[in-house]
Amino acid sequence: MLVKGETSVNKLIILFVFDKMESELSERTLLDMCTSSNDWLNYMDCVVLIHKLLSDGFICQIPGGDDPLYTITPEGRESLANFYIKIPRSMREDISRFVKNNSARYRTRQECRSDYYQNKDGTYTVFLKILAPVQPMLELKFVVPDKKTANAIYKKWEDKASELYSVVYDTLVD
Repeated sequence: MLVKGETSVNKLIILFVFDKMESELSERTLLDMCTSSNDWLNYMDCVVLIHKLLSDGFICQIPGGDDPLYTITPEGRESLANFYIKIPRSMREDISRFVKNNSARYRTRQECRSDYYQNKDGTYTVFLKILAPVQPMLELKFVVPDKKTANAIYKKWEDKASELYSVVYDTLVD
């Protein structure tokens, strides 16, 4: 389904993804959606086009956070409204279907971050975050005895973050 050599159409595809997702997106999320999970765009072209859309004012960066988030601007919406018909219908349908089936998973992936590293004493420190547009909603940092435990927590974080946040909030606010 890859559209080759159609720079303006490829820009419209990225704008269409923003429009369908109805939320801010990180570059990592855009690249995954448009290139890895789907064959809508070539990876290198997508990287260049994201930055071109940014410099042309069709998307803008949301301030704050470790991983910058981008959103479509009014100019980007206007351009998409005027030219979206240039995106092949089958691709528009594919993007719409994909977003409908996967948007919650991508939002969770963007909002929940985790990482870990080994300490000098052989233990591991695990960092867990739930990000919000302006500042983190929750940040946890704790030490675990081994890499296996750190990796297990790292892998479970996306699925368990909202549940853990609710438990912590309810426990402390109650």
